[in-house]
Amino acid sequence: MAQSIVHKFLILQALPARRPGPARSLSRALSFGLFCNISNSGCATLLPSVNPIIPIDLNWAGHPRSIASALLRSENSAALIDPGPASTLPILREQLALQNLTVSDLNAILLTHIHLDHAGATGSLVRENPRLRVYVHSRGAAHLVDPSKLLHSALRLYGGEMDRLFGEFLPVPESNLQVLEGGESLAMGPRQLKVLYTPGHASHHVTYFDVVSGIAFVGDTAGISINGRPFILPATPPPDISIELWDASLDAIADLHPKRLFLTHFSFSDDPALHIASYRERLHRWRDLTASILASNLDESASMHRFAREIAAEAAQFLSPDEISHYVFNGALHLSWLGLARYHRKRTETQKPPL
Repeated sequence: MAQSIVHKFLILQALPARRPGPARSLSRALSFGLFCNISNSGCATLLPSVNPIIPIDLNWAGHPRSIASALLRSENSAALIDPGPASTLPILREQLALQNLTVSDLNAILLTHIHLDHAGATGSLVRENPRLRVYVHSRGAAHLVDPSKLLHSALRLYGGEMDRLFGEFLPVPESNLQVLEGGESLAMGPRQLKVLYTPGHASHHVTYFDVVSGIAFVGDTAGISINGRPFILPATPPPDISIELWDASLDAIADLHPKRLFLTHFSFSDDPALHIASYRERLHRWRDLTASILASNLDESASMHRFAREIAAEAAQFLSPDEISHYVFNGALHLSWLGLARYHRKRTETQKPPL
């Protein structure tokens, strides 16, 4: 019921002129999608390039500019940061072929975190290429070896759409894992990547920083930005959102003074200082909005409706209807509401005096 209210609101108010077909697709995407963003870089079909950092558009569920994997190339090394879900493996293979590569040519997979849209293809890739090293934070490693809890949780959120959106999530043998804590320096061919532990979106989130190029691969820590628009959308799904940890992670990324950010949703952001400041402001606004709605003691459906109404009104100040359509396809406002509401309720519980 709560989801249908959000769907109806966004379809009628954010996109009043949409035809019935796209609207149906839009409402379905809101239920099951993940917040994503777009940059002008890496959105077209990729041609062979000498660029050692190549954005790969995975064309998730038939929609371009929704999930980006980063290919790190050198003469004797090839690695992927966030290979995406298994449902996009055919596209990944096609894009690797355009770079004269196959899965067997890859040396490593570096995961920012283990959510299905970022890491779902990992087990399938390791089965195809057993030599692959998989880099993952220690809090996520066990869920790659045995993904049953992760999949059970995702199934509750995505239901019958999970297979279509994400495909099969195969386990990763423990022997393939390189467990990270943050603070490491990784050699990928001639490239040196610093590893930062950057929780907030997820307790198992890391950021990789390429010292030479100045690019920080931030996963979901810096939100969603489409075509470089100033409207940067947070992704705050349950279960372990922490605004305090998120602020510290944003500080850690900013302290690197990166030249560019690479967002899994989608590709490059070219003004990191402005991006991080704008994102932090909106993240705090969402936090405060959620607290205000919870204090109103509305029922869950009415609360989610108000949350969606406020966000859609703000987005309309920055985005065209087509841009809002793209955000909504890749977004799941009901999950962001649930994550922030859980964050506030957990804080309330911890602040209660003992009986």
